[in-house]
Amino acid sequence: MTSHPLLKLGTRRSPLALAQAEETRARLCKAHGWDSNAVELVPVEASGDKIQDRPLAEIGGKALWTKELDAWLAEGLIDASVHSLKDVETIRPDAFTLVAILPRADKRDRLVGAARLADLPKGSVIGTSAPRRAAQALWLRPDCRVVTFRGNVATRLGKLEAGEADVTFLASAGLSRLGQDDVGTPLAPEAWLPAAGQGAIAVECRADDKRARELLGALDHAPSRAEVMAERALLLALGGNCHSPIAVLCSYDESELAMRAALFSPAGQEKVEGEVRFAVDDLKAPAQLAEDLLKRAASSITSVFAGPE
Repeated sequence: MTSHPLLKLGTRRSPLALAQAEETRARLCKAHGWDSNAVELVPVEASGDKIQDRPLAEIGGKALWTKELDAWLAEGLIDASVHSLKDVETIRPDAFTLVAILPRADKRDRLVGAARLADLPKGSVIGTSAPRRAAQALWLRPDCRVVTFRGNVATRLGKLEAGEADVTFLASAGLSRLGQDDVGTPLAPEAWLPAAGQGAIAVECRADDKRARELLGALDHAPSRAEVMAERALLLALGGNCHSPIAVLCSYDESELAMRAALFSPAGQEKVEGEVRFAVDDLKAPAQLAEDLLKRAASSITSVFAGPE
């Protein structure tokens, strides 16, 4: 038995975040032949979990999911943080490194409350706080109305149950990790593109912590890393933020990546899309796709993108 933990993993307190941290711990212990006591989970309450009545973009964006964990990591109170990669800002402090991307789960969104968006009666209410989901839904169903839906999975399902909206969207991977595979209908990515990094769990540690880097590096899954880093390179080149409706899907296939991306105007009236295939190590290709999309996009789309730095 291990008397004291060999690694301390920081995590948010939400049920999904804890499930992801448990998965990370299990993979670590398996990789190194440790018992579960070797890895301690250290929960922190994130600002994003405390404030649930306003859209993220209004109150500080994605940093609300990371700032408390960042502070603990910087101070050495934890050895690493476990994140949903889609919630991690594109530009991170140089002091940290994304040391491991776990094997990526289902990238799709699920529609909850109806089998298909096309089945909704005219004027139905769609609950979501994600600009990508809102714009993509309104592009397909301009006759519907979007209301803000924030909170963890249980909170959002409760709001749906209470009749605050007719349908909502949840990430398939998150539902699976919570043992709720029976909730909702997966949306085919050909017709409904997910968020950058969706389905990926990321582990971050201090860049100068050689021991943590070595121990955690054993979890890194190269194909998943290739996909999500390409998606994040696209975000960086677009200059997108929490207000920017970006949908992207990258698929790894025999050392090549296929990327499809779409940008929307916030209210979903305009859309521009494109696709590209490129070698895994070619990080210029996502930036070129970003440039092409912005060049072809209407001003209602480019107004919510800053473009490359």
